[in-house]
Amino acid sequence: MEISGKKAIVVGGASGMGRATAELLAARGASVAVLDREGSDGAKVAKELGGPFHPVDVTDFAGTEQAIDAAVAGLGGLHVIVTTAGGGIAQRTLTREGPHDLDAFRRVLDLNVVASFNISRLAAAHMSRNEPEDAERGVIVNTSSIAAFEGQIGQVAYTAAKAGIAGMCLTMARDLGSLGIRVLAIAPSLFATGITSRITDEVARNLTKDAAFPKRMGRPVEYAKFVLAIVDNPMLNGQCLRLDAGQRFAPR
Repeated sequence: MEISGKKAIVVGGASGMGRATAELLAARGASVAVLDREGSDGAKVAKELGGPFHPVDVTDFAGTEQAIDAAVAGLGGLHVIVTTAGGGIAQRTLTREGPHDLDAFRRVLDLNVVASFNISRLAAAHMSRNEPEDAERGVIVNTSSIAAFEGQIGQVAYTAAKAGIAGMCLTMARDLGSLGIRVLAIAPSLFATGITSRITDEVARNLTKDAAFPKRMGRPVEYAKFVLAIVDNPMLNGQCLRLDAGQRFAPR
């Protein structure tokens, strides 16, 4: 899909990989709406890009629908949506204090897999109304993690959530294929965003020592470049693509 002239939404676009993606989409000629939490830098980023900002808590599913509807109305359509919002906790399945907290497990799934599905289904409804371009109407990109495949000790909730995002890709792509809507996910390794952007070089080297090359944390713009490559290439569909410098997480 040609990016110039398209309408895009980036959920989590106030910082990190989401911000880099919003900036690169805008630089390539897309109109971009930024969705992120109230109190984030979303309004500032959106202003710099010349697009709207809509505050959203992705675990407020009805509120997310309202925010997406408003963003699409402001943009005048929707061709691309990217979701980078998510997170996890550190808790083992069983500890001396007892079994994993079930409510905490559910919250991680809501924040990641349920929120991503909610955003995807709503985006697909809007994209389905587009006039096709070379039979294509839209592209949905969610964010998984290599923890979906090699979760570390204490990551059971995060692993389940990110594996759910990875697992939805093919089925959702098949569901939406007749409409010309593609669905993919990106599974990053450790990227310099949020908390990890503030760790020391020594800690970063230790965390990435098992990568093939480069032995460093990923840069947000590298995620953004991958999103643009996905949007650009119509043969990419129905899969979760690793962005990991050849890294495999060890158990701990």
